[in-house]
Amino acid sequence: MSVQTTDQTQRWYSRGPNLVRSLLPKRWRGVPRVPVVRLTGVIGFSTPLRPGLTLASIARALDRAFSLGRPKAVALVINSPGGSPVQSHLIYRRIRELAQEKNVPVIAFVEDVAASGGYMLACAADEIICDPSSIVGSIGVVGATFGVSEAMKKLGIERRVYTAGEKKVTLDPFLPEKPEDVEHLKSIQREIHETFIALVKTSRGVRLTGPENTVFSGEYWGAKTALGYGLIDRLGDLRAVLRERFGEDVMTPLVSPERGWFGRRTPGVAEAVPLPGLASGLAPNLVADVISAIEARALWARYGL
Repeated sequence: MSVQTTDQTQRWYSRGPNLVRSLLPKRWRGVPRVPVVRLTGVIGFSTPLRPGLTLASIARALDRAFSLGRPKAVALVINSPGGSPVQSHLIYRRIRELAQEKNVPVIAFVEDVAASGGYMLACAADEIICDPSSIVGSIGVVGATFGVSEAMKKLGIERRVYTAGEKKVTLDPFLPEKPEDVEHLKSIQREIHETFIALVKTSRGVRLTGPENTVFSGEYWGAKTALGYGLIDRLGDLRAVLRERFGEDVMTPLVSPERGWFGRRTPGVAEAVPLPGLASGLAPNLVADVISAIEARALWARYGL
């Protein structure tokens, strides 16, 4: 065997593993993988025809994302004006538990808005990245209702309410407002606000640089101002940041909530009340869906969206 033949053989042997690897699917080549989970919409506003963003609707997707092979990180794409503080906190806790259990870092990418409960979701990440035009903040608690007691007087309508428990009915929009009821509501809001503030401080730590009376006032800002306050870590977008960090070949599979018939999300629990039939269930569902849509529209409209 000539020296030239031996050199050619050695070259073929050295190229063999790379050649075989190039023929394999990306997921088998050790290519970095960062599963993506979208957290989009109003949190907790849910009807049979319009499932909202709740722990039940997103839990399985989160579980799959953190268990998808050996991910380098999990990316959260957030676009939410907030909603239920309870559901926001439940989703936040599930993300943190999975991140610690799997020892996987979490990166949040904000699209249009991460405000109120939406920002709480972003705080579940180790790093928050925003588009320069994103809206961030609104670390506060809001409650709204209406009062029609004067209108009822003019129409000659009498409100009759019977209770067992003197505080059972408070802030009834059909009855005159009582100062003690308003103070009770505000005390609950303050308690929830304090919990929210503590969560943000724990999540952001020394990165928070803005004055507390501004950062925690319930105000919201553009991404550049939020960056100056330490509410986010940098400006950028998912594709560019992940390629910069994990290489050009990084895989970003989208992990979506499971869907059942008609494309509806399959929640983690069954519906509380099954509909006996289309005719009897359709009208109430449509009414609830319209009300939910109006409330959701009002939340988005607060941020000019």
